[in-house]
Amino acid sequence: MSVVTVQLGQCGNQVAHELLDVVWSDAQKKPSRAASCERFFHHNTHGELVARAVLIDMEPKVINQSLSRAAKCGRWRYGEDSHFSQKQGSGNNWANGYCVHGPRHRDVVEELVRREVERCDRLAGLLAMMSVAGGTGSGVGAYVTQCLRDIYPTSFILNHLTWPYRTGEVIVQNYNSVLTLAHLYQLSDAILVHENDTAHRICSQLLNIKHISFSDVNKVIAHQLGSVLQPALTADSHGVYSRNPLGELVSALACHPEYKLLSMCTIPQMPSSSIAYSTFSWPGLLKHLRQMLISNSKMEEGIDWQVRPPAGSGRSTSLTGSSFNTSLANLLILRGKDVYSAETGGFEDPALYTSWLSSKEAFSLWKSPVSFNKYEKSATLVSNSQALLSPLNDMVGKAWNMFASRAYIHQYMKYGISEEDFLDSFTSLEQNSWNSSTLTSAAA
Repeated sequence: MSVVTVQLGQCGNQVAHELLDVVWSDAQKKPSRAASCERFFHHNTHGELVARAVLIDMEPKVINQSLSRAAKCGRWRYGEDSHFSQKQGSGNNWANGYCVHGPRHRDVVEELVRREVERCDRLAGLLAMMSVAGGTGSGVGAYVTQCLRDIYPTSFILNHLTWPYRTGEVIVQNYNSVLTLAHLYQLSDAILVHENDTAHRICSQLLNIKHISFSDVNKVIAHQLGSVLQPALTADSHGVYSRNPLGELVSALACHPEYKLLSMCTIPQMPSSSIAYSTFSWPGLLKHLRQMLISNSKMEEGIDWQVRPPAGSGRSTSLTGSSFNTSLANLLILRGKDVYSAETGGFEDPALYTSWLSSKEAFSLWKSPVSFNKYEKSATLVSNSQALLSPLNDMVGKAWNMFASRAYIHQYMKYGISEEDFLDSFTSLEQNSWNSSTLTSAAA
């Protein structure tokens, strides 16, 4: 089944391009190549491999760069009629994107998506990729997601969001983020999040990159996404590579409409020059990944090994003050040599999960004996847990402090967003934050 990728704004277009490049590169000379290519590409009348993607931005620069890079690589390309841009951006203003640019260009965007959907023999769903900091990715992205939900009410829609650096890229990024998240919670089947801060630390501490660029950060995000979206064998696939990656991911993780935020981490991650000199065992990888989950460590360096699942009432904390990260659901994806010998019982421990869902229902496992992206063995965990509670609260808190002094509100009101719209968004996210904070482990 095929996934149509909708690339929105500068960040969405850049990350999606890296993702498609990772998918193509990883699929070569592998038994899952046909399934992978059908999922993300199709062949045009000239036999060229063309991405199942729609590129949208209110400025032409990044789209032109993406089109040019894909065409020059000679491996795959974007469709000639798959993109839309304008000469003027959204000015980092969510309201400008959502209330002005979105409605103004709705018809042409919907037509572009319709063409890509009709090229699919079987549609798995739509993957909308965007940032939440600026105006186009967040504002136009939220509006386009709303349109997609109206047109394809029974199709799976997964939003991939890149969260900005906490120190700030845009002065109003927290406003834009709050408005985007509040709207997507009503529209999307699941929201998969990557934080720029985490990807940046991976570049610095694990990949040893000295001068980190946005391209480096995007490659880290694309690697993790690719490890999830490449074909794998599920518990009920009977030896056939997973048919609907978005549907199966949503079914495994988004088991409650109030809990849609998904985080992810991958192990190992290291410089390419070090891979040939490193060996990994499944017990070692899974031991680290499990501790990363329960201590909410985003990478294997700096794991807090003191955190343990709670044995009695209350939340477990370590001497460093780290709290136990309660999960609602987890999806573990293992790829590589001897994958069927990997023992995953540690992730089925009921103490990891909330008390109102059995661990059998809460834990899902995908496997592939095929290695991924040069790693002989690799493991990725996609988690519906409390992992994003702290950055969510930080984002909402900063936005509320600005709103309390009415800072920059007039910039949104002139495009049609009222103070009531802000208050509704705050209320929605604060409710979601409270829901997440009150998750308790079955052992508690």
